[in-house]
Amino acid sequence: QVQLVESGGGLVQPGGSLRLSCAASGSILSIDYMGWYRQAPGKQRELVAGIYSGGSTNYADPVKGRFTISRDNAKNTVYLQMNSLKPEDTAVYCCNAVRRFGVDWGQGTQVTVSS
Repeated sequence: QVQLVESGGGLVQPGGSLRLSCAASGSILSIDYMGWYRQAPGKQRELVAGIYSGGSTNYADPVKGRFTISRDNAKNTVYLQMNSLKPEDTAVYCCNAVRRFGVDWGQGTQVTVSS
């Protein structure tokens, strides 16, 4: 099992930036993929970005060119750099870790984009 703790959310004005962090502990060597998801009120949870153990990444179309996912293996942490934020980016952002035999989720962090 993997334990995940997100941080870095908050209130930001449109056009601003935030960097989210997802710190992993536990069976981290078993992780194949880590993803950032978001869920806005009244909407389904959606994938924002993900990174494979080999380093390749994928992004949802609405965030391409604005968000960047990266990782620091020494810190067992995955980051989501969010630039040019829009009000429609407002959501609870969660990270997950996909292992061969299961998926683990963090508790989430709120991101609010508003003037």
